[in-house]
Amino acid sequence: MVREWDPRTASSAEIASLLDTLNAVLAADLPQDPPWRESSMREYLAEVMPGERRISWVAQAEQAADGSPGAILGHVHVLLLGDIGVLEVLVHPSERRTGLGRDLVLTAARRVYQEGFQSIGVEVVGDTPAVAFYESLGFSKEYVETRSVLDLSGVDWAELSEMATGISAGYHLEFHPGGPPDELIEAYARAKAEVRDVEDGELRPSSYDPQRLRDSLDCLHRRGMKPYIVLALHEQTGEVAGLTEVVVPAQHPTRADQYDTIVVQDHRGYGIDRAIKARMLMELRSAEAELTEVQTWNAQANEAMLKVNAELGYRPDREWCEYSIDVAELVHRLDAGR
Repeated sequence: MVREWDPRTASSAEIASLLDTLNAVLAADLPQDPPWRESSMREYLAEVMPGERRISWVAQAEQAADGSPGAILGHVHVLLLGDIGVLEVLVHPSERRTGLGRDLVLTAARRVYQEGFQSIGVEVVGDTPAVAFYESLGFSKEYVETRSVLDLSGVDWAELSEMATGISAGYHLEFHPGGPPDELIEAYARAKAEVRDVEDGELRPSSYDPQRLRDSLDCLHRRGMKPYIVLALHEQTGEVAGLTEVVVPAQHPTRADQYDTIVVQDHRGYGIDRAIKARMLMELRSAEAELTEVQTWNAQANEAMLKVNAELGYRPDREWCEYSIDVAELVHRLDAGR
């Protein structure tokens, strides 16, 4: 049974059942990734940015003989933002090849179409069954990144400390757990607006407007995801010359997520990119006792940042792809196959 589902009002048992399915999917498809925890899981599923909406459905097994609710075997949600609906689908490995995944996609696609959106997108992890699944539905690959993972147990911390200080005169670094101070928000937003060293795809937009940036940071905190920021400040002007962002989610606190890393065009060539990322790792070592890994995503053409990551000890893991399709075409295709 597929039904619309609201994580804000769902029972604790349903949240736990959904988490079990998520971890079963990870164990099957990404066995090196850490399992997720229930910490702030409800908030992670429910909280969104102002102006965005997330609609969710679950596929639930029949009620057990003792009257207890059936397990959640599948889940789909669509995030409606801008002019696209962004899809995320989970199907328990035991339920694959039963048509459940197609039913979940069709349910979400019909709503996206009814809401007046033209296209639907999805992130697809390379070397997993999701690649063949979405391609069979007619999705086209639009963008490819490489995910790389840094194992902190293998880091040469003395060498990393030298990297963190390897920045030209006229700049200094600042560490801001929780986000940049409000007096730097506008300069921070200007740096993000000018250029990104991490070429995010359309499905993970960055925040360039100061108020949207504040909203984004607030949303992260509400979802149980703690941001850490390292800034490179140009001493003569006080401008943000470079920044790097890492988020440690309560749901998997042993592996942090790298977000944007930016060096403003006029300040390139002064060792900022490597220094800010090295300083971040030094700070995380002290701030997050459980942390053992950091994962980052980079466009394959971004050779400069891939080189910096390699120097820091990151190792390429797998492709991370963005696929999209016209919503009307998807609905027609799925309806025709029923």
